[in-house]
Parts: sequence; C-alpha cells; structure tokens
Amino acid sequence: MLERIQRSLQRGLTHTAARWPPIQTAYALVFRAVHILNNDEQVSAAGVRRRYVQILAEMETASADPGIDTLVQGWYTTFLKVTASYGEALFWCYDHPDLPRTNNDLEHLFGSLRYHERRASGRKQVAPTLLLRGQARVLASVSTRLRPYQATDLPTGSLVRWRSLRKALDARQETRRQQRRFRRNPQGYLLALEERCEQVTRHQAAERCSS
Repeated sequence: MLERIQRSLQRGLTHTAARWPPIQTAYALVFRAVHILNNDEQVSAAGVRRRYVQILAEMETASADPGIDTLVQGWYTTFLKVTASYGEALFWCYDHPDLPRTNNDLEHLFGSLRYHERRASGRKQVAPTLLLRGQARVLASVSTRLRPYQATDLPTGSLVRWRSLRKALDARQETRRQQRRFRRNPQGYLLALEERCEQVTRHQAAERCSS
C-alpha cells in the first residue's frame, strides 16, 4: 500500500517537475516583498516604496516570459493588480507610526471604535452619523485614546481646511436627508427632480440661443 502511494507521488512529482522552478521563483519574490513591507530596517516610506517597486518590476518581467506557466502568470497578474489598487496608500504607514499597517489592524481599529460607540450610546447598532461624519469622528476617537485633550490643546489649524471639511460633511448629511425625503414621498420627490431637470434644460437652451 505504501509503495503504491509512493509510486503515485513520484509520478506526480515527475509530471509536474517543470512547473516547480517558476513557482519557487514566485514564492521567493513574495517573501522578499513581505520582508520589505515588514520594514525591519525602519526605512522611510520613500525607501520602502523604492525597494517594493523593484520587486514589482521583477514580477512584471517574470510574468512577460513567453515560456511561463499560465498558473504562475495568473498569480503574478493578480498580485500586481491588487498592489496597484492600494496605490500610494500602501506606504503611508511608514511615515506615520500610528497608522495601522494591515487590513487586520485597520479592521481592529474600526471594530474597537464601533464597540465603544455602542457602549456610549446604548445602541445595538452603530449610529448612522458615524458613517456620515467618520472623517472627523474616527480621528477624534483615535486621538483621544492616546491622552485627554483640553480646549487649549486644540490647534488653530487652517480655517480653509476646516471649512472644506465642514462642507464635505454637510454634503453627506444633505444626501442622506434627500434619501429620507424620497422614502417618505417618492412621487413628489421624482416630480420635483423632473422639474429641476426641465429648468436646467431650458436654461441651457436659452444660453445656446443667445450665443
């Protein structure tokens, strides 16, 4: 029985022998990428990005090899696509030590925030305002855990940036308010929207005629 299993394994290894070297190369590149992202040397974000781009270039070269196995080529394509989806955000954490590095760390941060939000409010679910104003509330929640703040600790900041943030938050609130209006009176909401579209169309037509 054992001899038959051994022969089957040997046939399988012999049949797939040509596929192992590209897979070993791919795994070696992955482990090098992991080492770079772990950043044990504590280099800057620019340094991590420069070293990581070199790894990506090697993967692109390996993927373009005409004789590469389709399985390994698909793996390279997926890896490069996922990395590109993160963009520059992949390297921000190296210049900002308090920023979570991984998805798991980030999810733990949000999970902790939701837990404290439910405890403070008594709700079973997170309040919708956390989603609407998360850009400000998440930052405030995380920073106040580090130490208590007094009014004198708050910096004057930039009035232009503050107004821009308020405008963005108010726009999200208005979008949610409009959704409630639609649910309460769909027919009236759609009629009002149609009237606004007609006004815009008439205005554009008048401008074209005058020009």
